Amino acid sequence: MSVKSRNTPSPFFKGAIFDLDGTLLDTLEDIADAANSVLNDLSYPTHPVESYKYHVGDGVKTLMERVLPENARDQVNVKTCLNAMKERYLKFLNQKATPYPPVAELLDFLKNQRCKLGVLSNKPHHLTLRCIDDFFPDREFEPVLGLREGHMAKPDPSGALEIAKQWKLKPEEIVYFGDTSTDMKTAVNAGFYAIGVLWGFRTKTELIDSGADMVIADASDFFDTFNPSRELAH
Repeated sequence: MSVKSRNTPSPFFKGAIFDLDGTLLDTLEDIADAANSVLNDLSYPTHPVESYKYHVGDGVKTLMERVLPENARDQVNVKTCLNAMKERYLKFLNQKATPYPPVAELLDFLKNQRCKLGVLSNKPHHLTLRCIDDFFPDREFEPVLGLREGHMAKPDPSGALEIAKQWKLKPEEIVYFGDTSTDMKTAVNAGFYAIGVLWGFRTKTELIDSGADMVIADASDFFDTFNPSRELAH
């Protein structure tokens, strides 16, 4: 675990926002299968599943721009692939996806501390809702926000601050969990406490360089630092 020198909130956070892909859910194979299926149909080269760790995170349009060959990234091809991906992903959605092992324990801990829980993703809004409904029907996330028409994608902080406003909380009362530079920059831009998770798609170096206040490899890393009962004992 790595922690930057910064005063931590006391006694505990009042709200916790989670990224979806790479943070709550391992969706990499589903995304890769869908995108590769589109590329294959259009006679473009496909990519190894692991490479999608660096293609995802900034919305589906950016994903398709990244996976197309450099000489095929004109707006016509991007739009064709984007439309195909939107349709094709529905076939692959949640076929291989699974929650990461530390997630259940982490959510239970936060809920026991009466911490509000929310989701903010660059995945299309209706698919974000579907993922939460399929895998976390009893987790009481409110709100759940994917990328909506007319709204800015992360790392723009507007969605994050919208959640803070709905909760009537100050930014410094909120912790944000994510697995990419986009997530860390979102948290920094919103004034949240930024925690990078190492079970996701990107590296410790990327997370720290992008502003993470803490990097955790397991839920216990979080518990060891933020435990209200420990503070009260001292």
